[in-house]
Amino acid sequence: MGMTSQYDVLAIGNAIVDVISAAEPAFLDTHGIAKGTMRLISAAEGEALYAAMGPGREVSGGSAANTVAGMATLGAKPAFIGRVADDQLGQVFRHDIVSAGVHYATPPSPTGDPTGRCLILVTPDGDRTMNTYLGACQQLSEADIDPDLVAASGILYLEGYLWDPPTPRAAMEKAIAMARGQGRKIAFTLSDVFCVEGHRADFLRLLAGPVDLMFANENEACALYRTDDLAVAMEAMAAQDCISVITRSEKGAVVLAGGERHVVPAARVDRVVDTTGAGDLFAGGFMAAMVQGRSLPDCARAGCIAAAEIIGHYGARPEADLKALIGSELG
Repeated sequence: MGMTSQYDVLAIGNAIVDVISAAEPAFLDTHGIAKGTMRLISAAEGEALYAAMGPGREVSGGSAANTVAGMATLGAKPAFIGRVADDQLGQVFRHDIVSAGVHYATPPSPTGDPTGRCLILVTPDGDRTMNTYLGACQQLSEADIDPDLVAASGILYLEGYLWDPPTPRAAMEKAIAMARGQGRKIAFTLSDVFCVEGHRADFLRLLAGPVDLMFANENEACALYRTDDLAVAMEAMAAQDCISVITRSEKGAVVLAGGERHVVPAARVDRVVDTTGAGDLFAGGFMAAMVQGRSLPDCARAGCIAAAEIIGHYGARPEADLKALIGSELG
């Protein structure tokens, strides 16, 4: 899927700063929060939950932003489109993504909505429960989609999380049309079960048409086809004219493409600390290997190695040398 271009991947997604805090399951029960899920919250809910949380650590996040930040550490040339406000968290996000080596030129939001933030509660088993206030993210519009930037990028990568608000959805639809018009490839991640359940018809339409590469975990894949049987979901995905990648946590990943099925084991993890961003970095490792011309099994191996690094520490941005880790395994 790689092609000669100024940027290997252009990602469009939520520009968010994560606030990560350890929490016991009882805390989640007390606040009526389902463990291991992602939910959207209001500004008032965010303030109340933040006040009740334990000490937090601020780390730049956002699904697609995490993906391209990981790609940059692997030597790829990524770009990102996403909206922040002109506030302290917005400055943190902009500094972090630019310093990671990602091209980012989206202007701050002109409205009063603050920069989006995700309050992440990590239980002792390493599972993460995300409570997201989108804020300025929802102000991303069609005017923010630079046709020259789309044309200069080999792959357009979109996150399902941003499909929920109507204004950013229209922006992504515009970007898809532009990318298709320029002969560029399109990659899409389903992001979360709640995204799938809310936009199943749209996601099936995308997979049947413009999408060339799709990422999902087991639960998202099953939700897409309304089944509890992963084998049934994978059979349906295999019938699509695209590359489908299903991540399976400790079971590794499965790649479905051209009638072939590649099963790749998970990379070793000494200790699971925080699973936040594991899927994001899997996608980053996979696409970074893809633009290098590696085989699909090797792309999945690269994704598994990147995901394993992320879940060994707090936060969804790499702390180790991913390039060295993947290079030592794949050569």
